[in-house]
Amino acid sequence: MRKKKAKLVFKHNSFDIIEDGDYVLCAVSGKEIILENLNYWNVELQEAYYSPIEVNSKFKNNKK
Repeated sequence: MRKKKAKLVFKHNSFDIIEDGDYVLCAVSGKEIILENLNYWNVELQEAYYSPIEVNSKFKNNKK
């Protein structure tokens, strides 16, 4: 089975799939996030995050 990267538009409580796929990439770590496991994203930046660790890292770095 070949995996394909999806294109999404992130909303506040959901996301729309623009291009079908199986995963997106974490904006911080570059890890693949299977769409069924996608729980963290930023609407303003339109970025996905693998876990709360990456979310925290992103916002700590943005405050500097």
